[in-house]
Amino acid sequence: MENKQKKSGFGLGKIMTYMMIITLIFSLVNTVQLVQANIQHKDHLSMMMSKSQGSLLFNSIGSSISDTNNIMPHGIPAIYGAELGVSFDDVSAQNPQKADATIKKLGELDRSLTLSGNDLERYIDIGMNISCEYCCGAQAVIFQNGQAACSCAHSFAMRGLAKYLITEHGNEYTNDQILEEMGKWKTLFFPGPMTAKAKALSEKGIELNYINLASNKYRGIEKGLQAAADGSGMVGGC
Repeated sequence: MENKQKKSGFGLGKIMTYMMIITLIFSLVNTVQLVQANIQHKDHLSMMMSKSQGSLLFNSIGSSISDTNNIMPHGIPAIYGAELGVSFDDVSAQNPQKADATIKKLGELDRSLTLSGNDLERYIDIGMNISCEYCCGAQAVIFQNGQAACSCAHSFAMRGLAKYLITEHGNEYTNDQILEEMGKWKTLFFPGPMTAKAKALSEKGIELNYINLASNKYRGIEKGLQAAADGSGMVGGC
């Protein structure tokens, strides 16, 4: 009788041990799953942050332009226009002196602002995607190390604007939006060629926005087309 009780107790002990092992295994599996889910969530957040601050999504953003004959931006730019005292309307062939003064004001930002770290990385990511091809012919307004690649006034202005928006409003503008703002000013600097490019994009069924129009993505697409008869080739000194 005593042996049976011992065997029964021993069997119950083994069952309890097995149950504890199974419970530990389930707990370990759940822990691993929670860790994996947390890692995936962090990776997703990191990817979203990269898209908002680093990558250039040409086809997903950009202010659409409905009229190829009226591509010039107007008015005071949101956020930074009042701060810098600049207006799109200040750059016009009808008032060369005001145009030169505005271009110079933006260009001074390039000379006075110095970038480093993540700001410099963003600046290179943006600047390598836009050029001043109608003036100095460089492949981009900067080299891959972030140094100026073109010494014309228009390039200084575009670089200065990019630096200012990164340093002063980096959390309010994505790289795409900064590139778009640079594109608006470039459109004002070269109204004739940019109007011809807008028509070329439209004829090929390409979405017309300031990134597609002014960035390097479709550079040269307007070759062979005559610039608008009533459009100035270039506004401001080169």
